[in-house]
Amino acid sequence: MDPLPDVSDGPIGQIAYSSANPFEIHHILCALDAAPAQPMFGSLLVPEHASREPMPCVVACHGSLGWRGHHHEHIVRWLESGIAVFRVHSFEARSVASVVEDQMAVTHAMLLADAYRALALLVRHPRIDGSRIGLAGWSLGGTVALYGAWSPIAEALAPDGERFAAHLPVYPAAHLRPEEKRWTGAPVRVLHGAEDNYTPLHFVLELADELRPYGVEIDVRVYPGGHHAFDSVEPKAWLPGAVRLGRRTVTIDTLGDMWVELADGTRKSLNEPSERLAGFRAAANLGAHIGGHWEARRQGLADSDAFFHETLLGGA
Repeated sequence: MDPLPDVSDGPIGQIAYSSANPFEIHHILCALDAAPAQPMFGSLLVPEHASREPMPCVVACHGSLGWRGHHHEHIVRWLESGIAVFRVHSFEARSVASVVEDQMAVTHAMLLADAYRALALLVRHPRIDGSRIGLAGWSLGGTVALYGAWSPIAEALAPDGERFAAHLPVYPAAHLRPEEKRWTGAPVRVLHGAEDNYTPLHFVLELADELRPYGVEIDVRVYPGGHHAFDSVEPKAWLPGAVRLGRRTVTIDTLGDMWVELADGTRKSLNEPSERLAGFRAAANLGAHIGGHWEARRQGLADSDAFFHETLLGGA
C-alpha cells in the first residue's frame, strides 16, 4: 500500500489516504502484498465541545446500502459526547452505490483494509488520542467491526501494532468461524435484532458461546421485535434481491484458507471470487426484511452511546 499522508498539521473534514482491495480474509492473511492498491477517503468530524484533547475517536463503516440516516444518528450522539468520528467512504471511493444484491463489488475484507488504514492514519493525527480509537459499523460494516477484533487480521493489517480500543458491531454477519481463537482483548458489544432474517442473531450467539472458553467475551445486546436496520425510522420492508446468510458457517483454518463443509462432508473452498460466486448461486439465499422498530431503536441508540462512554471516555 502507498504511504499515508502527513497529518501533522491536524486536518479535519475530508482526508484522502491509501488502502487496498483484498477480496477475502484469506487474501488479508495470505496475500496482502498482492492486493491491488485503492485510493480511499474519509471524513474526520470533530465535536463542538471535545471531551479532551487529543480526542478519542470512532472509525465508522457503513453497510451494504452505503451511508444511511440512522448511521448518522449514532454519529451525532458520539460527537455530542465529545468523541470525534472518522467516517470511512468505502463505496464512494470505489464508485459503488450498493452491494445488497451481489456482495462482490466491495467486500468486508476491503472494508477491513480501509478501517485499519484509517486507524494507522489517525494515530498520527495530533488531535486524536491513538490509544482511544474505536471501530463501529452496521451490517457489512458491522462484520468489519466484529472481525476487526480477531488478532490475525489486526496483525496482518497493522503490523506496526496499532489496535482499536473498542468494537461496536451493529447487526453484523457473524458466520465466520476462525480456528485460531486469538482476539485482541478489546471490548466488543454487538447490537442485534431478535427477528433479523438478513444476518440472523443465532450466528452471533453461537460465536460468542464458542469463544467464551478461550477468554473472549462478546457482549450481545438483543432487541425483541427488531429486524435488520432496527435503528432506522423506515417502516419494515422486504428486499427480494438481498443476499442473506444461509445456515452454514465458514471456517477460516490456521493456514488462512476459507471453506464450508457440504452436506456430504466434503469441503468447498471460498477463497476466490469465482468460488464465492458459485457459493452464492448454489445457496440461492435471497430476500430479507429491513426496517426500524421504535423500542429497539431507542435502546440501541442508548446502548451505542453508553458503550463508547465506557470504553473511550472512561478514565478521561
